[in-house]
Amino acid sequence: MNQTPLSDELAKSFEPKNIESSWYDRWNELGIFKAGQFTQTTSPESGKPYTIQFPPPNVTGTLHMGHAFNQTVMDSLIRYHRMLGCDTVFVPGTDHAGIATQIVVERQLDAQKISRHDLGRKKFIDCVWDWKEKSGNTMMSQFRRLGSSADWGREYFTMDERMSKGVIETFVRLYEQGLIYRGKRLVNWDPVLGTAVSDLEVENTEESGLLWHIRYPLVEPVNGLSHVVVATTRPETMLGDAAVMVHPEDERYQHLIGKEVILPISNRVIPIIADDYVDKDFGTGVVKVTPAHDFNDYAVGQRHHLELINILTLDAKINENAPAQYQGMDRFEARQAILEALKELDLLAEIKPHKLMVPRGDRTKTVLEPMLTDQWFVAMSKPAPEGTYHPGKSITEVALEAVSSGEIKFHPENWVNTYNQWLNNIQDWCISRQLWWGHQIPAWYSEDGQVFVARTESEALKQAKKAGVEGPLTRDEDVLDTWFSSALVPFTTMGWPEKTPDYNRYMPSNVLVTGFDIIFFWVARMIMMSKHLTGQIPFKQVYIHGLILDAQGQKMSKSKGNTLDPVDIIDGVDLETLIKKRTEGLMNPQQAAQIEKTTRANFPTGIEPYGADALRFTMAAYATPGRNMNFDLNRCGGYRNFCNKLWNATRFVLMNVEGHSLDKSEFELSFVDRWIISELHKFKKVVAKAFADYRFDILANAIYHFVWDVYCDWYLEMAKVQLQNQNEALQRGTRRTLINVLESLLRIAHPVIPFITEELWQKVALAAGVMTKSQKTSISIRPYPQANDSLIDENAIAMAEDLQAHIEAIRVLRGEMQLSPAERVPLLAVGDADKLTSYAPYLRALAKLSEVQIVDELPDLGFPVQSLGQSQLMLKVEIDKEAELARLTKELQRLEGEIAKAQAKLNNQNFVSKAPIAVVEQEKERVVKFGEQLVQVKEQMAKLAS
Repeated sequence: MNQTPLSDELAKSFEPKNIESSWYDRWNELGIFKAGQFTQTTSPESGKPYTIQFPPPNVTGTLHMGHAFNQTVMDSLIRYHRMLGCDTVFVPGTDHAGIATQIVVERQLDAQKISRHDLGRKKFIDCVWDWKEKSGNTMMSQFRRLGSSADWGREYFTMDERMSKGVIETFVRLYEQGLIYRGKRLVNWDPVLGTAVSDLEVENTEESGLLWHIRYPLVEPVNGLSHVVVATTRPETMLGDAAVMVHPEDERYQHLIGKEVILPISNRVIPIIADDYVDKDFGTGVVKVTPAHDFNDYAVGQRHHLELINILTLDAKINENAPAQYQGMDRFEARQAILEALKELDLLAEIKPHKLMVPRGDRTKTVLEPMLTDQWFVAMSKPAPEGTYHPGKSITEVALEAVSSGEIKFHPENWVNTYNQWLNNIQDWCISRQLWWGHQIPAWYSEDGQVFVARTESEALKQAKKAGVEGPLTRDEDVLDTWFSSALVPFTTMGWPEKTPDYNRYMPSNVLVTGFDIIFFWVARMIMMSKHLTGQIPFKQVYIHGLILDAQGQKMSKSKGNTLDPVDIIDGVDLETLIKKRTEGLMNPQQAAQIEKTTRANFPTGIEPYGADALRFTMAAYATPGRNMNFDLNRCGGYRNFCNKLWNATRFVLMNVEGHSLDKSEFELSFVDRWIISELHKFKKVVAKAFADYRFDILANAIYHFVWDVYCDWYLEMAKVQLQNQNEALQRGTRRTLINVLESLLRIAHPVIPFITEELWQKVALAAGVMTKSQKTSISIRPYPQANDSLIDENAIAMAEDLQAHIEAIRVLRGEMQLSPAERVPLLAVGDADKLTSYAPYLRALAKLSEVQIVDELPDLGFPVQSLGQSQLMLKVEIDKEAELARLTKELQRLEGEIAKAQAKLNNQNFVSKAPIAVVEQEKERVVKFGEQLVQVKEQMAKLAS
């Protein structure tokens, strides 16, 4: 029974959609993504655990291009180490993302004219869980489309039961160790969300504002002075002033220190104090002190024991601590009313334009308020108690030491400076949020305000009973900051607080792959928590990458309408669907119209399908350390062409190998075969180093260069020549080399482009005899090719490079003589006869020659000559002398004209004196270049005329 040739089983061109879904399902069926499924290899890494954790994406919608980049890097590392024989664990998961997810769901309810308060906490949480299921499932499906070889049985969600157990345990332990405390402190408050936010969630933006100079009357005039003039950017907060302040060394105000002023409008008497915090050159040198509404003023208030007067409600309206006429007003409405009142009282001295930094919430963009509220904090600088892993050291100190000691390494290393700078200036971490979605704080209160922190309510009741408290307890309604639970991911995913087999084997992970923008949010906090709670580092290496920007270098965002869905690039998307996706949910019609216009201009026919491999290759090629990346779809097109090149090369090899004997004892390797084998082993070394150095750009470029330039453009063309040779042993050697090198390079490229390499390898491995039809296996679990220096033949490399130089030289001659690719002409060659004879078959085929004539001396025909070492090469072309003379005459006239034009500029003193130096130099170079060409043309004309 005749079998279909393997080459015929491959479509004539690469169609990614036809292979991606089927291969992902088969990988899952084979169970190759599961931990413990490793292949024994000769690699030194064989059998060792190798772990990477997903940076868990927020369940707020779909994946973006940053996720595609992250996944490419992580999955390439996992697949590479799996092929090295490591016991790989790629842990997938998603983050509940407290604030971000609550905002998404609240906006969905707003569209239905429903608020979360209408639903109540329980029903609202049910809505969020419904959204989480939808969003989380969508993202996990997208990860699969990208080819992520994750161990899906380990998938986690930061609020699932297993992870929540670790969160509660952490909170209770830190509280019992005195490292978590509750206190009334000034925090960044988002009045739209109604919650505290961390310093890292504040966007300080420079904006144009005003500086108001306000007269504060002195209680008793001093030396005829009846008032001081205070400069402020926030007149509404003056209702909460506790003092006015000057610099202790400011000679203008020495005599006023210790005196008192009457606070305008509120008519309270407040002191004039001195503190070196004051900038003498700012405004008038006199500032107001509002300890309850400014972080710096709070510190001043603590030093001088000033009263904390809060004049704002949690939704940023004026409260009962202010005069009655302002109570209930919005803060900015109150500002205008206060300024009007000051004008009427003749207390508004001056208004000046002023640039100021305005703190806005990164989620709502509203102006944040420093707000005095009861919150929970982690003590960042307090020494840990006895009985912990690092007694006497703060969690910050330990985190700094983990990096400075080299225990954890950053790539690129310069990001260590950013990490250190933040930790050295860290404040206590506010971990409570006034939200409904998140891990509810495990603290219960008695009716008299006593707090009981416990793992369960029953445990809290036992504590209360022991303390002599009877009656019901009320649980704290606040939830924990999302980053608190995210910081525990490295070990809670492995079963902590129990020391499970997974915890013992796979902790710490090998590398964390993340963007520079969350070094503070996440990286530092994981190191702190892991070192404190487990005594171990969470990961050994941190690979920091830049952001994926659009083609113009702009940050991708929904508001700009320049986002790209990775799956749209993989599958393609029509224009109208793309517009709908980019404008959906936008409230501003003008913004939506502009986004539609831009989208139509940039994607007139939508986005064509590129496939997962082309997208992954693009991402790898962009991975230059630490830099932001401007994403251009044209790069995807180029790498899709690369995939097609690899596909076609495989079809060619299969067609020329199938049905032929590859018996080891009956083959001969030419210098060309030995050259490509040598190049393969040099290539393996480059790839191994690129993986070790996290240089995915070098990795991608090396794969591209070897496949396209070395293997396809050179070796395949030379192999065609060898397959025509009458020496059967040489033919067999060529076939063996063709298939074996291809099989190796498919394995080398697999971590980056898994789908196409798997599809091709299945056919190539059969043809090469490394698997049988009955085997169910995958390239993913075959050994990764290792370099062997003994197979690098320097003589073969030198010969092949010399042959290529001869071919390139002849191609130059063809170009100079303007020969079409179809026109075959003889080559006249002087040099080493044996070498040129061995080169002749390759020269004829690759340089499009009719024959190679080896002569003692080149005839004086007036044709161009190329010299390479001992070789001199000339094409012998029958030409029409009159036509060629006519062509050369036209060229001579053109060159003379160009020289005259350039010389005229240089003779013009006005041009020489006024033009930039570079422009003048360019004209001088033109004269020289055209002059040299003119000499050559004249020489050719002279030879033709003789």
